[in-house]
Amino acid sequence: MDEIRIIEIKKSVFAENIQTADQLRARLKKEGSFLLNVMSSPGSGKTTTLTKVINLLKGELKIGCMEADIDSDVDAKTIAEKTGVESIQLHTGGMCHLDAEMTAQGLDGLQGKHLDLIILENVGNLVCPAEFDTGASASMTILSVPEGDDKPLKYPLMYQVCDLVVINKIDAISFFDFDMEKVEKNIRFRNPKATIIPISAKTGEGVDQLAAWIKKQVKNWKEN
Repeated sequence: MDEIRIIEIKKSVFAENIQTADQLRARLKKEGSFLLNVMSSPGSGKTTTLTKVINLLKGELKIGCMEADIDSDVDAKTIAEKTGVESIQLHTGGMCHLDAEMTAQGLDGLQGKHLDLIILENVGNLVCPAEFDTGASASMTILSVPEGDDKPLKYPLMYQVCDLVVINKIDAISFFDFDMEKVEKNIRFRNPKATIIPISAKTGEGVDQLAAWIKKQVKNWKEN
């Protein structure tokens, strides 16, 4: 019997994506555009959170938004209607994540806009999006209170790759078995350097802190 050949496709795919992501970051740096990759599970409140924070920032920053999903243009329409900023929909063709090449294709749709901040709302999923570098300047994940305080232990990579963890729906914390001190400990266990900001996208509590964090990151990106 001939010897079985094993080809490490996954390694090759990731290596190529990292190279493309680095090239994309260099392009964004040259253009002065900060790309924020936003990840979370479905139903965590990504679109609502982004609507609130965009409305706080749009008077100071020129913003564009890319909404990724397997199908539909619901989120892109919501962002455009509720904030007035340009929003484009990215269909992934059934894939559960975006990679750097897909992100670059989306950015081509925003070319010539001279944007300070580009927000990428990734596909709702706690596994695949964390595995692929999109070329973003920074990444954030949203963890909602109903999901439970153990999510950082169950989905380690998602929390390891993020610069910021937003804990959303804190207005509902009294209805769930959710321990804020425990979730922060779990996040720090996975990522000691992550910034943690509790918010309620529904009431607006803490959203100003999120907006301030993003504004500071954009400023640093442009200056350094």
